[in-house]
Amino acid sequence: MSAAAPHARAITDRARRDEDVVVGDEIVRHNLTARVHHWTVAVLFFLCLLTGLPIWMPVFGWMANLVGGLHVARWLHPWTGVALSLAMLWMFLHWLGDMRLEPRDREWLGPKALAYMKEGTDTSEEGKYNGGQKLFFFAVSLAVVGLLLTGVVMWNPLAFPRLLSETAILLHDVTFILFTVAIVLHVYLGTAAEPGTFRAMIRGTVTRRWARFHHGRWYRQVTGEQPRRS
Repeated sequence: MSAAAPHARAITDRARRDEDVVVGDEIVRHNLTARVHHWTVAVLFFLCLLTGLPIWMPVFGWMANLVGGLHVARWLHPWTGVALSLAMLWMFLHWLGDMRLEPRDREWLGPKALAYMKEGTDTSEEGKYNGGQKLFFFAVSLAVVGLLLTGVVMWNPLAFPRLLSETAILLHDVTFILFTVAIVLHVYLGTAAEPGTFRAMIRGTVTRRWARFHHGRWYRQVTGEQPRRS
């Protein structure tokens, strides 16, 4: 009994490091590396928001005091943007394999995206990530690239033609607004709208019930359970 205990603990420890494995009544959805990726990007995004809003509009000037003043915000914002871009690249490379679009994911470009929150929506064939999550992943990645490129122009306005500089400002603002709205929706879906989802990014695990309900195909792949026949 005692000889088997270390071996059992080793298996459990390995399972908690890996993803897509069952540990008791839970399934490891995100390992520590994935969670570090996610929260690094999240913290840097909100730091960009905190330093960028006071520069964007005077009504948000009070936020600058949280980082030491407007002059600090103006200095810190571009470097935080660069850090966000590098963190997003890091996360993009880590999750790209799981985010490859499948033919059925195109359905999320239509009414299915709006119907997702309705009770009774069929999720039995959803993989680890559904089409909406995959599209969000690529949209955010593209948005960060857009913010970086336009930010470089805004950082060195005299090095570029005036029209390009003015266009960069407009695109930077529009991208930032859409990005922020998307993040607010992302936070809502990951907390209040779908209880049990947030723990995946805190503890790394989800319950079997959650996995079966939201991502049926992934649940069956991980557990080896056969689909139920009606």
